[in-house]
Amino acid sequence: MDLGRLGHLAYSTLVHPGDTWDEMRASLETYAPAVKQRVSPAEPYGVSLRLSGASARTLAGDPGERTRLRNWLAQHDMYVFTVNAFPYGPFKGRAVMADVYEPDWASEERVAYTNQVADILADITPASVSPSIQTAPLAFGANVRAEEDVTRITGNLLRAVAHLIDLEQRTHRRVKLALEPEPFCLLETTAETLDYFRRHVWSPEGIRTLCGLTGLPASEAAGLVRRHLGVVFDIGHQSVEFEDIAAALRSLRDAGLPVFKLQAAAALRVPEVTEDAVAALGAFTDTIYLSQTTEARDGRLTKMLNLADAIDAWRKDPTGTREWRTHFHVPIFLDDLGGFRTTRSGIEDALALHADVPLSDHLEIETYTWDVLPAHLKTGDITDYIVREWTWLRDCLDRSAAAHDHATGQGEVR
Repeated sequence: MDLGRLGHLAYSTLVHPGDTWDEMRASLETYAPAVKQRVSPAEPYGVSLRLSGASARTLAGDPGERTRLRNWLAQHDMYVFTVNAFPYGPFKGRAVMADVYEPDWASEERVAYTNQVADILADITPASVSPSIQTAPLAFGANVRAEEDVTRITGNLLRAVAHLIDLEQRTHRRVKLALEPEPFCLLETTAETLDYFRRHVWSPEGIRTLCGLTGLPASEAAGLVRRHLGVVFDIGHQSVEFEDIAAALRSLRDAGLPVFKLQAAAALRVPEVTEDAVAALGAFTDTIYLSQTTEARDGRLTKMLNLADAIDAWRKDPTGTREWRTHFHVPIFLDDLGGFRTTRSGIEDALALHADVPLSDHLEIETYTWDVLPAHLKTGDITDYIVREWTWLRDCLDRSAAAHDHATGQGEVR
């Protein structure tokens, strides 16, 4: 949905089956019309499309299927404006864990996959939008062992940027690539992400590399890299890092690092770890996804790869007061989970800032964990769940926009 100055809004179809194009097409045709009918019956409806490596190969190699997709979208008054090209392989119904980052940006496969998705987007999206590609945070941190690894990763990333520059020159379609920082990855915190861009992408060496790939002068390459490469800011991820969400977003804005997608996601929060809380957390440990957890204790942050690791450490030493935040996506419309809380306040802070000065032209709701949520958090079917998240976000945006208009006098009758 086009929200005017506040950008385009969609929910992530990563929540649905979509490991192959047949699966993704079936999910799209099943769920998107049902959600549109309830949230945007009379207005064009924006779609965030998950494309796996297999789906990208299918669509890239089949012009007829791309035409079929374009026609179906037009017939249903829908348009794609963003693609999740982060998980390359299977994502549903099996253990994913750290494999979700593979192939990473050190590999040829990641470059080829991303370029295929860019070409598909240039073909299927309306000329009125500049579509974005959500991609992995370069690599799982433990797999990056030397500066040479970072150099290889950056070189591959800039090859993808060069492809986007060439694509726009050939088709007049601007496609944007957005890296998504995540706990335990090469890009993890907002500060680390800014440091990476300054030291590697925007550096003299980075610009020279892009000049060599494109044949353009440095005066043009320096601007084009910002035109095509930025970040996804996942509010849930950065909340797990205990970041001040509004301050983190301001730091990106002030540094000129584009936020090509602002992602509304809430993480599980345990304000005080107790025996009762640990016992109840068992419902959240049986998951196919990583559950990176950060512990705040005595003014110090400790990071653990999974919630189960945090529980094991607590059982060995349960003394002291501590708070946990864990990378388990929970419904954004909930703040109180009955014994636990969520990081929903970070979403509210981000939307208030966005309503004042828009941070991104792409907004997305990303709660993909419906299939592994504890039963007591599932109310209604998946369509009910998506609509409830959508409605909450729209209401929060409306309140933030009204507060902005009141503060600036824009809402006054003249």
